Amino acid sequence: MSSASRDGGDRPEPKSTEPHEGPASQPDSTSTVAEASLEYVVRCGSMRLLCVMTARSPYRYGDKVVVRSERGTEFGTVLCEATPATTGAIKEPTGGRILRLVTADDEAQSHHLSGLVRDDMAVCQRCVDALDLNMELVDVERILGGERVVVYYLADGRVDFRQLVRDLAKEFQTRIEMRQIGVRDEAKLLAEYGDCGQPICCATFLTKMPPVSMRMAKLQKSTLDPSKISGRCGRLKCCLRYEFETYEALAAELPPVGSKILTRDGGATVLAHDILSQQLMIKTDDKRRILIPLADVVQVTFRAEEPPPDGRRRSSKQH
Repeated sequence: MSSASRDGGDRPEPKSTEPHEGPASQPDSTSTVAEASLEYVVRCGSMRLLCVMTARSPYRYGDKVVVRSERGTEFGTVLCEATPATTGAIKEPTGGRILRLVTADDEAQSHHLSGLVRDDMAVCQRCVDALDLNMELVDVERILGGERVVVYYLADGRVDFRQLVRDLAKEFQTRIEMRQIGVRDEAKLLAEYGDCGQPICCATFLTKMPPVSMRMAKLQKSTLDPSKISGRCGRLKCCLRYEFETYEALAAELPPVGSKILTRDGGATVLAHDILSQQLMIKTDDKRRILIPLADVVQVTFRAEEPPPDGRRRSSKQH
């Protein structure tokens, strides 16, 4: 039987209708209850989904495990114990159960499935071309237990893939799930390293990807060359957001450029400032340009207008 789900990128997996394997229960056994109460945050699948899963045995950070998730039997990596502090940032975490540590046979099966990706992509592309669908295939993921094949794709609008699902179900003889993703998700699936030489953030630790604005780059005085401040997804780098709040708080302490100030040595005008070091480049009343710490400012006699968020000059036209 085949079914399909259509979701936008950057969203959690849909709720599965497949039955769950519950842990064996013996009401009169206190040890079983204690074991079943163990919970861990586990990262699963190509999209690095974060799940909160029960376990009968203790596990450690980094353990490679086989789990039973809402998608089926698949591989996962234990990240930490599930506590209110560690699960609070996970939006609608899916559940499941850790079955066991990965064995040599599991590793061999994983290697086998990885080797099928190219052929699977070719099969999917052939079916898409035959139906002349306006969509771009990104990746195909086989679940370890064979319960389903997940097809990731990009599309500008709505795609009627009902016939495609039927065709793919015949080809793969399993359940087909169509998942529409965004460009950031595409980078998560295909990209490995960023310009910094580190694994890309969205594939390692980011659970949310809020928008990043050009204002964040301007405030941190980053280059405005799009090729240098864009990530593997083609959007502004997520890391521009990491220090933005700190920059914004420190910038609020400094008088804006153009402000008139009074220092211990007399009056001056603010020409520029270094936000992190909290220093000001000023032009004194006797035409000298010097760099001073914020602590040397005795008084701000005229505070210049703050620049608008988009960095553009306000119109001076009178209406």
